Amino acid sequence: MTVNMQHREPRNEDLIKGATGDWEIVLGLEVHAQIASRAKLFSGASAEFGAEPNTQVSLVDAAMPGMLPVINRYCVEQAVKTGLGLRAQINLRSVFDRKNYFYPDLPQGYQISQFKSPIVGEGVVVIDLAGGRSVSVGIERLHMEQDAGKSVHDLSPSNSLVDLNRSGVALMEIVSKPDMRSSDEARAYVTKLRTILRYLGTCDGNMEEGSLRADVNVSVRRPGGPLGTRCEIKNVNSIRFIGHAIEYEARRQIESLEEGGKIAQETRLFDPKNGETRSMRSKEEAHDYRYFPDPDLLPLVLVQADVDRIAASLPELPDDKKARLMSEYGLSAYDATVLVGERATADYYEAVVKGGKSGRDAKLAANWVTGDLFGALNREGHSIEASPVSAKQLGELVDLISDGTISGRIAKEVFDSMYKTGRDPAEIVEKDGLRQVTDTGAIEAAIDAVMAANPDKVAQAKEKPALAGWFVGQVMKSTSGKANPQVVNEILARKLELSSEG
Repeated sequence: MTVNMQHREPRNEDLIKGATGDWEIVLGLEVHAQIASRAKLFSGASAEFGAEPNTQVSLVDAAMPGMLPVINRYCVEQAVKTGLGLRAQINLRSVFDRKNYFYPDLPQGYQISQFKSPIVGEGVVVIDLAGGRSVSVGIERLHMEQDAGKSVHDLSPSNSLVDLNRSGVALMEIVSKPDMRSSDEARAYVTKLRTILRYLGTCDGNMEEGSLRADVNVSVRRPGGPLGTRCEIKNVNSIRFIGHAIEYEARRQIESLEEGGKIAQETRLFDPKNGETRSMRSKEEAHDYRYFPDPDLLPLVLVQADVDRIAASLPELPDDKKARLMSEYGLSAYDATVLVGERATADYYEAVVKGGKSGRDAKLAANWVTGDLFGALNREGHSIEASPVSAKQLGELVDLISDGTISGRIAKEVFDSMYKTGRDPAEIVEKDGLRQVTDTGAIEAAIDAVMAANPDKVAQAKEKPALAGWFVGQVMKSTSGKANPQVVNEILARKLELSSEG
């Protein structure tokens, strides 16, 4: 599947104003995603995060003489699954190459990667942006490779230390085409890619632990003009930092060009403390790495039947789930997009809607999940999996609102109690005396009391019917929010009308 967005019409909102005119950013990302696997790519050593330094290192990982790599079949299946999730071409024949460069934390002196013949070819990711706009970002390729170790510079004043626990950990490098035109699009792309990987279960997407990080390629050009010289910002491990790095780097390049300078193709690092990029080294080209097929590994040949089996095991992916939530439950594109952002959230929402009574109000349920529940979880720093309010309980709360047992206002009080105590909503309503007042006699008496105490307001309401809202507020206040608002409005409208006729 080929998607060419390099010459898409630039939007004014995305252009950067320079001293000499407008500039357009052109962005491509290389996302390194750690494959969710217990073992490494070419050895049986554990890939678990957080172990003591150098405690998960096999002889293969340490590049001991005579040690040969053996491919991890499960990692291959995870890469194929990811390619299918990206709607990409799966190459039945791929080749592992040696990418030669020297770093202290790369024991072999080369990295086993894939170059000319990757396991996954072209695909596409659709990103959702503000205002309901969507953009298709082309995927150039996905290839597997082994991670390097980690150099540690802050434990000794005179030495750098090396931890090889990460050496040999399986990575997928997902390379996009230069189809993005703003930091917002880049952030949305990484967010969507992370969501897809987590739905598939092929990467946990934990950027703090380094299991998802991005190299960001940034260049600028006059709108619609030829591509400029790109700079690569290495190993950005936060979606927020990706945005900051792009905005700083684009402005730096524009200022340099407008002053008559030239952009050097180089690798840069982002300093989050100062919010700026700085030069690291000149950018290597493919020939600098002296790629050649790894003589210890035969070409990787897949059988179509295995690819078909993996395809049949795929879960419902975010775009498909979003479309279904909109058609099945009548949700807006915005609500559906928010709900499918995490698979656990979408599952929780559907459990709310489908549990208990049939025909439960899907829009009302969405409002409670994305509003009050999300707000409470964010304040407490909880994930939806750790929510003290179960989907069953939230569904019961929606029922109590829908059947008129409680008002929306009282429901918020009930929800707060549910969140703090774990009690069921019906129990809270009964024991705390929160049932909505629907007795027309009691409501009429409350209205009469308010009107009797405020004859001047009654007179004003005759002239300006909009002032009836003030009476509604007073009645709700006098009944502690328990009066049925619809009944209040009906009786009040009738009484004001009778008063005006009299």
